[in-house]
Amino acid sequence: MRIGVMIGPERGDSARKLSRMLDDIAWAEGAGLDTAWIPQVPTDFDALITIAAMGLRTDRIELGTAVVPLQAQHPIALARQAVSAQAAAGGRFTLGVGPSHHWIVRDMLGLPYERPAAYTRDYLEVLSAGMSGPGTVNVENDTFTVHNPLELGPVSPVPVLLAALGPVMLRIAGERADGTILWMADDRAIGDHIAPRITKAAAEAGRPAPRIVAGLPVCLCAPNEVDEAKARANRILGEAEVSPNYQRLLEQGDARDVGDICIAGDEQAIADGLRRYADAGATDLSVRLLPIGDNRDELVASKRRTREMIADIARELR
Repeated sequence: MRIGVMIGPERGDSARKLSRMLDDIAWAEGAGLDTAWIPQVPTDFDALITIAAMGLRTDRIELGTAVVPLQAQHPIALARQAVSAQAAAGGRFTLGVGPSHHWIVRDMLGLPYERPAAYTRDYLEVLSAGMSGPGTVNVENDTFTVHNPLELGPVSPVPVLLAALGPVMLRIAGERADGTILWMADDRAIGDHIAPRITKAAAEAGRPAPRIVAGLPVCLCAPNEVDEAKARANRILGEAEVSPNYQRLLEQGDARDVGDICIAGDEQAIADGLRRYADAGATDLSVRLLPIGDNRDELVASKRRTREMIADIARELR
């Protein structure tokens, strides 16, 4: 099982954010983590540009987006970005994409959010052709009519992971992508709902076994601080729970909110929690470091303790 970490922009101006993210990726590679996942926060840095910058500063670690909303750019534009990022990363880039949520696509971007699964299937057809160049992309389907020459080809194939929560999207991910990348999925949802559906779809399509990347908040803390960690997870990570997509996914498992999904406690409790996800069928873990504390110094110290512990566990689980 591969273990990675989420690296995303936090508070501060653009120069400080970029510097901090480059420091974080240098740590992740030096610590021996397998992957780093860059979220596309609606209000902040462009994930693909960040990947390109990180690719030029690293040599080994896999770099992925988690995830780029499809509706925000034409599939030919995203194909160009992905091929460019793959070149910057020296073939270590994985493109995580998804149809996003109504509150991003419709409410923020002012775009229609109708039939997202059908839109995703059509989009992936164009995207796949665009990343298979060089050559002219000729695709006509219900959503796109594309006849676009591209002189750009990837330095190596770009793996695509699809954010897939429901049965239809999981079937598309198995048939058209290299796996799925998740948020708000607990171990039972993965074991009973996600892994069987996407694996079956991939097998029926003649594709290799899919990757299943589980995104999880993790906090190293004393047993008497577990409730504080879960409450913090709900406070700073809980906005997305209002999405019907996530609500339906929560119904597939035992968790009621992101606090329930948060793995918190001492080293043994966290190692046991991560193993549950591996046993459920997750091939990768994407850890969202969740510090706790009453001030900045305590939060920084908490984050450092947690990430060092994750690096230790990653070495043990290999």
